[in-house]
Amino acid sequence: MAVEVVDPTSRKALIEFIRMAWRVYRYDTRWVPPIVVDYLQFLRPDKNPFFKHAEGVYFLSRDAKGRPQGRIAVIIDHNYEEFHGERMGAFGFFEVVKDYAVAQELLDAALEWLREREVEVVRGPLSFSMNHECGLLIEGFNESPLIMMPYNPQYYQEFLERYGFVKAKDLHAYWIDAWKEVPPSALRLAERLQERHGFRIRKVNVRRFNEELERFIAVYNEAWEDNWGFVPLDRDEMVYMAKRLRPLVVPDLALIAEAPDEEPAAVCLSLPDYNQVFRRMGGSLFPLGIFKFYFYSRHISQARLMALGVRRAFRNRGLELLLSLHSLEAGRKRGYHGGELSWTLEDNHAINSFIEKLGGELYKKYRIYEMGLLS
Repeated sequence: MAVEVVDPTSRKALIEFIRMAWRVYRYDTRWVPPIVVDYLQFLRPDKNPFFKHAEGVYFLSRDAKGRPQGRIAVIIDHNYEEFHGERMGAFGFFEVVKDYAVAQELLDAALEWLREREVEVVRGPLSFSMNHECGLLIEGFNESPLIMMPYNPQYYQEFLERYGFVKAKDLHAYWIDAWKEVPPSALRLAERLQERHGFRIRKVNVRRFNEELERFIAVYNEAWEDNWGFVPLDRDEMVYMAKRLRPLVVPDLALIAEAPDEEPAAVCLSLPDYNQVFRRMGGSLFPLGIFKFYFYSRHISQARLMALGVRRAFRNRGLELLLSLHSLEAGRKRGYHGGELSWTLEDNHAINSFIEKLGGELYKKYRIYEMGLLS
């Protein structure tokens, strides 16, 4: 086996890095191929504004015949170090055939790169941070992943723990039946809260996308700043992320809560589960992928509630309940049979309890691993 550094400026090299995953999931019908052109943009340091404050390297492992056997990305986010005061490195985009020796060589190369840069601790999978796709699936392998959620073979957990990684934090995903009756007490409470505080819940106006983005930015960094592992997004990153999501956003599922003076108080973003579409596209937009996208997008049957945040000054006023009920109703009107609420931290007992009271059932778990590098 040989581990090599991938040239991030080479389209050919990055495509090989991306498509290595096809070797792992060739016969796995639950896996959803990523859209290659989207990944190409995301991985390139000259295209993704994340790399204005981060550095990293991509490794690819080959067998004696030159065939890719595994891959891994390693990242140091200097914004994380500044925000948390910890020299942390992350690994992500981890894929490997069922051969522990290959995984060991990849992880050896990754950790050596981090040690040379005096990193204190490594965590992952993070591709590239907690603001992006993160976690290793450890429970819930019977279901396909929803949009922008990870998926992996079960043996990855064994490989990482055998190497010496230990649990840092688990992330939870809940499933809610769209047609399950909402407790009458929750509906009555929502009505009282609406009357008492006068919040206005409205859908995003896509014709005023830039203005709406500013409102979202105002909420996002404040609402999530206390979360474990959180790193604030700068404006360029938020704009980049918004451009990636814009073709996928359905206004009925993108909600803003405003105070009586129109100050943004909270946001809630759900996306139709486009993974049901991407699976049919096979990772390609052309020549037929784009037509498949528009055709099968009309037949999506579920959604993922991926972000619900409330600014500090407006907490404890029931906005989580109001936004959740509006999202649930919007999903019903679109004919969805249910949706995923993900992810939440395992020790965020308040929000987890709230979801369960709404009828959500914990059905998947993901794990962030860590390992100290100083000893």
